[in-house]
Amino acid sequence: MGAGIPNVLIVDDEPDILELLELALTRMGLDVTRASGLSEAKARLGERRYAMCLTDMRMADGTGLDVVQHISESNLDLPVAVITAHGNMENAVAALKAGAFDYLSKPVSLEQLRALVTSALRLPAGAGQTERSLSSLLGEAPAMQQARDLIARVARSQAPVHISGESGSGKEMAARLIVEQSARCGQPFIAVNCGAIPENLMESEFFGYRKGAFTGADKDRDGFFQAANQGTLLLDEVAELPLAMQVKLLRAIQEKRVRRVGATEEEAVDVRILSATHHDLAECVREGSFRQDLYYRLNVIALRMPALREIHEDIPQIAQQLLTRMGGAQAARFSPAALKVLSAYDFPGNVRELENVIERALALCTDGLIQPDDLQLKPMVGEPQQATVGGGKYPLTDYLDRVEREAILEALHQTHFNRTAAAKILGVTFRALRYRMDRLSITGKEKL
Repeated sequence: MGAGIPNVLIVDDEPDILELLELALTRMGLDVTRASGLSEAKARLGERRYAMCLTDMRMADGTGLDVVQHISESNLDLPVAVITAHGNMENAVAALKAGAFDYLSKPVSLEQLRALVTSALRLPAGAGQTERSLSSLLGEAPAMQQARDLIARVARSQAPVHISGESGSGKEMAARLIVEQSARCGQPFIAVNCGAIPENLMESEFFGYRKGAFTGADKDRDGFFQAANQGTLLLDEVAELPLAMQVKLLRAIQEKRVRRVGATEEEAVDVRILSATHHDLAECVREGSFRQDLYYRLNVIALRMPALREIHEDIPQIAQQLLTRMGGAQAARFSPAALKVLSAYDFPGNVRELENVIERALALCTDGLIQPDDLQLKPMVGEPQQATVGGGKYPLTDYLDRVEREAILEALHQTHFNRTAAAKILGVTFRALRYRMDRLSITGKEKL
């Protein structure tokens, strides 16, 4: 075919399958090269460059994983997708972990095939764009460099990524950076806080509904999956999902199809799944609050965002960059003493807390010089205490935080860590309790 037309390598030891795939891809205007097994695929890969590779998982002389591994070891810059047997998610996950761009299940849906190929052929993102975007993730410590490197690598895949880290450590920013560097950068990005959706509305919120499905359903409505079609769906605080919804979500992810509430037929959706939580999801599995099969499906690639206290050496640089970002660098600067105080502080709220501290200091400083008092940080162990309350040991804000923390922990222990019940005891909404727990860095595992 003509110059400039993308060439796709298809690998399968069944001639009928090769013919069907070639016909479908040719109708998309693509040039197609066949390989009847692993050995021939290796030979073809050495002859020319390809825009992508589509390989079956099981072949007489090898597997799709062998093709993925050969492409990786040969430093061939092309996305590879693997066709797996229906229902065999173990092979699909193994392929994604090995570096596959995506997978298709047999029998191959032409609609899903076209969506996958269209997405793959938009790769790769420009290297310059990657560097500029990733520079917004501040810090030069090894832990942060590793996070940036992994983000750049996983952006080229369609594999699900689970992002862990404490509250305020930049999990959603990491998700957005993955999307910005991916083939889906121009497509919808839908971020969903799973802990903020009432349980009785979850199915309709995620999958949409048909007119008349229930009282008040006066028209068809898209859910999160339909809104994110061709793009990316971020399941933030995914550990908050109730078990019943976890089952339905697992099926939607595996089958790449959803059924609206009130509908009789399923519809195909092409959505990349990212997830995040400040909880230890593996521990949630052990406790029985999170399904192991869904965890296995979401945690194909694990990305951990480091806490700010783990990269103390970067705090002065990060603080300076945040000050510049806030537009205060022209009018204000940190004193050496202020930077020393920032470097010594543990920042339980991580980068989000550091941003708040700098914003407050900008408002309080005089003559454009931010001093330690302008930061209003709690003293660390061994440092002089500030003014006390009622002869106690804590400044007012610290004293109140301690009282609130003890009350929340007592309610959590009393209810065996059932946060809904604890919120009722405390006389606050579930959402308000979650906010307070995040602000005070309460994970729910603390002892009284």
